[in-house]
Amino acid sequence: MLLSTYGSRGDVEPLVGLAVRLRELGAEVRVCAPPDEDFARRLGGVGVPLVPVSRAARVWLKEASAASGLPQRAAEVIAGQFDAVTAAAEGCDVLVATGMMPAAAGALSVAEMLGIRSVSVTFQQLTLPAPHRRPLAYPGRPLPPEVTDNRVLWDLDAQNIDALFGEALNINRAAAGLPPVDDVRDYVIGDRPWLATDPVLDPWQETPDLDVVQTGAWLVPDDRPLPAELAAFLDAGEPPVYVGFGSMPMHDATDAARVAVGAVRAQGRRLVIGRGWADLTLIDGQDDCIAVREANHQALFGRVAAVVHHGGAGTTTTAARAGAPQVVVPQVADQPYWSGRVAGLGIGAAHDGPVPTTESLSAALTTALAPETRARARAVADTIRTDGATVAAKLLLDAAGPERPPRSTGPAENR
Repeated sequence: MLLSTYGSRGDVEPLVGLAVRLRELGAEVRVCAPPDEDFARRLGGVGVPLVPVSRAARVWLKEASAASGLPQRAAEVIAGQFDAVTAAAEGCDVLVATGMMPAAAGALSVAEMLGIRSVSVTFQQLTLPAPHRRPLAYPGRPLPPEVTDNRVLWDLDAQNIDALFGEALNINRAAAGLPPVDDVRDYVIGDRPWLATDPVLDPWQETPDLDVVQTGAWLVPDDRPLPAELAAFLDAGEPPVYVGFGSMPMHDATDAARVAVGAVRAQGRRLVIGRGWADLTLIDGQDDCIAVREANHQALFGRVAAVVHHGGAGTTTTAARAGAPQVVVPQVADQPYWSGRVAGLGIGAAHDGPVPTTESLSAALTTALAPETRARARAVADTIRTDGATVAAKLLLDAAGPERPPRSTGPAENR
């Protein structure tokens, strides 16, 4: 099996869970992912080979935040997929394509070129066309606010994706002897995409145009011990609040750390800061705070009073599974959606906007730290599925059987 992605930690971590389950069921697994040091270390820790694709995602994503350069940087990602995935796919029966749209398009094109079965997977449903909601807007291509017909907006979404990624994809496909793709989004999604999210946190509403397979989130038990310094800090007092923004760069990391410390102290709580890609740091030498570079979130979130984070799908799911109340400070893309789900389920608070003040974050923490929120978070934790990776692994092994035809060039027949 070949699992392919390009994106942040939230795009790589689910593949770790799937890879572990596939290996337990006897499959050989490789993962194509960016060559970031933490990705290689995480996959190496479970004995899964990393096939590096393109350059570090941490650098790429920071540069790609400038909307004007997105088509050029997407072209780089697509070319990287053709180079790396083609070599890595030798001898594989099934390819799983995830990550950002241009990466998935490139990987699926390689599978088509090699005649390998393929599955397109998303870790959030907002890229799947649905008439009951608006699509996400791409940087530099805002959706017209005066348009209220969601079907019209989804048509505009398809046009924007073609404008951003179509030329680069078809240049690479032509070089590989493949016909051009007229609709990049439909090519990537197909008519039977997989949605690797928890149905309680992310309920899928059936639509007439897509046969979505919701497997549950791809989780794997993480038994890595917490760093000794962090474990000692946790043991030394009441449960602290965790604040971390994962792969988000943050506009002003120093101010973000200052706000976080001030808001948590205003609640009379200690604080664990996750440095993340923003490289958040401590603002003083007081012993009520500790900063960590890397830690097992499954173990850590079970020992904190609340989790303040950016609203990535993986962090949201891990905190929910741990029964930890959440404060979501959404930055981009699908994060406002997860923020709304957390608030709607009553398991935390949704911060209004991406840049908190000490006062606004403290107010959100007041909601998250309330006894009723803690009770609700613990109740929801018991409903989160833990078998998503096993479900997906078994479906993939079934797909590798001789009775399933390989992916054709038609997007409607690809899953």
